[in-house]
Amino acid sequence: MSLDLTTTELAIALAAGIVGAGYVAFILAPAVRAYGRLWERIAAGILTLYILGVLVGAGAVIGLAIVWSYDQYA
Repeated sequence: MSLDLTTTELAIALAAGIVGAGYVAFILAPAVRAYGRLWERIAAGILTLYILGVLVGAGAVIGLAIVWSYDQYA
């Protein structure tokens, strides 16, 4: 069985991998290392999901705005 992936699918997968690695390296790891107790580390890890959601949401809104208004400025 071979996977026939388009360049768009590969680009999306690569971008998702980069976002995931950046989230772990720059948001999750420092938040978890900042606390000593296990429950504090778990809570910090869960709260970083809100940060990830806001960043992904903001990126989606900006991308949608670019796509929506592209014909006016192209």
